[in-house]
Amino acid sequence: MTAPTTSSHLDLAVRLRLVVTRTARRLRQQAGSDLSPSLAAALATVERHGPLTPSELADLERVQRPTATRIAARLETEGLVVRTGDPTDRRVTLLTATAEGLALLRKLRMRKNAYLARRLRELPEEDLAALERAADVLERLLEDGRA
Repeated sequence: MTAPTTSSHLDLAVRLRLVVTRTARRLRQQAGSDLSPSLAAALATVERHGPLTPSELADLERVQRPTATRIAARLETEGLVVRTGDPTDRRVTLLTATAEGLALLRKLRMRKNAYLARRLRELPEEDLAALERAADVLERLLEDGRA
């Protein structure tokens, strides 16, 4: 049985939402890319789960199929993904990250990681330990299978 939500739970939820959102925004800024967050997320999804159909991309990114189709077209125009036919069903199109797309993801991740590592070096050991525990808790919170 789950404990009832209290005002302290709501206050913490607000704080966490804001700090996670600001952290994500700062990391995107540090990446130094013109790629929008939705395009970068879709490219990372294709890399992680691909080859994917546009419908699978829509499901994984939790967007409508027409939105995923537009995102895929933009990524293809940028040379970051390629569309190929499914060898088992000619009606199906598959999206695969290109070498250029993979290289861009590596570059963006390296920049974000370097920025965060520089900031973490400024912290005392006890703060680093607290962040390590917080990362464990957040991972469990996100991996519990609920949408």
